[in-house]
Amino acid sequence: MELDEILRHRHMVRHYTAAPVPADVLERVLRAALRGPSAGFSQGLDLLVLQGHEETGRLFEQTSDPGFWSDPGPLAGLLAAPVIVLPLADPGAYQSRYGEPDKRRSGLAGIAPEDWPVPYWLVDASFAVMLFLLAATSEGLGALFFRLHRDPAPFLSARGVPDGRQVIGALALGYEDPSGRGGSLVADGSTGRRPRRPTSEAVHNSRW
Repeated sequence: MELDEILRHRHMVRHYTAAPVPADVLERVLRAALRGPSAGFSQGLDLLVLQGHEETGRLFEQTSDPGFWSDPGPLAGLLAAPVIVLPLADPGAYQSRYGEPDKRRSGLAGIAPEDWPVPYWLVDASFAVMLFLLAATSEGLGALFFRLHRDPAPFLSARGVPDGRQVIGALALGYEDPSGRGGSLVADGSTGRRPRRPTSEAVHNSRW
């Protein structure tokens, strides 16, 4: 697909079939996510990939609201997603990079991560999420970015993730189930109920 077609077709998918994502397709989506901008080329982003109902189910059990796993309601189709990816940002990598000689003019050297005016690691993680969503659409897959409702630290620790990594959310990936929620996932979502703001309203030239 051309980029404009990808942008038109991309939408958040909440219902999946159980069909697995082929390894080569998954690899291309993950590689695309890691091609985003990286402040100072710090490259402080990792992707934790969970595949299969047992692995993804454990994530939902440990990081969702109590009861979601046993009674997901209208989001039952999300539990069928064969792949869940967690973007993990490393503030320490950026703190270290911006302490190097060529970055001294940035004024960020020696500043604690919580005091950065803009946390570059979260910006870069957000870039990666957007590229992931676009790559998924390009591959004919559905994807969804969603937040974790409970502290993921125990789950991450059990998988050997180093301390200090920040998770901005999770990404579901799989083949869209068109029969979910009335058969029209786009119409049932927010984009079906709320009109998109026109460019003329959202773009401000020179002044508001």
